[in-house]
Amino acid sequence: MPVRVVENSAPSQVSGANPGHTSPPACTLLSVGQAFSGTQNVSSQQKDEAWRVNVRIQGCDLDHGYLCGTMEALNVPMADTPVVTFWEGEIVDAKNYTFFTGKWEASPEDDIRHWTKFPSFSPLVGQVEADGGKSLDLSNYQYIFMRWKEQYFVNVGTDCGLTIAGFYYVCFSCNDGSINGFYYDPNSSPFQKLELKSTNEGRSGFSFSSYELQ
Repeated sequence: MPVRVVENSAPSQVSGANPGHTSPPACTLLSVGQAFSGTQNVSSQQKDEAWRVNVRIQGCDLDHGYLCGTMEALNVPMADTPVVTFWEGEIVDAKNYTFFTGKWEASPEDDIRHWTKFPSFSPLVGQVEADGGKSLDLSNYQYIFMRWKEQYFVNVGTDCGLTIAGFYYVCFSCNDGSINGFYYDPNSSPFQKLELKSTNEGRSGFSFSSYELQ
């Protein structure tokens, strides 16, 4: 599947307080309808456990740093059926959103602790610690950083055994469409890792059930 490969391997700093050219790169694999499949590690001290996870992007507006989609968790122990949630995302573009979350019980220290889990964040850490990354031009970087916040359950009730109180720190690779993420919730196991790969969007053995989002 074709994907735009960005030649520049490192971001640059931009001049001016409000740069207007910091939209993230337009990656082919970050678009409406694109599907991803993988796992979320939910291991605790008591047991090792991983859920199979499917994600589909339902909306994407790079200019405003917004995207949304559905997440389907399979083999959830306390649920009789796969659990589907609707999430909304913030794209870190230094224009609409910075690396500092500023809500959802996440402190700047929590932000840095989670972002530094991604190797691709290493070139950015100094500037992010200084100003949240406001002076970075991320438009030519081959990685897109995001936060995904689940908003509600689509097909089950709140008694399904899952919580959506937290959110995901997410890193998307424009080179191969892979997604890595870490779930943050002070009341859940720390650093639950999300690992997803882009699928062929139903063309080879993978498809989503149909859900109507109200």
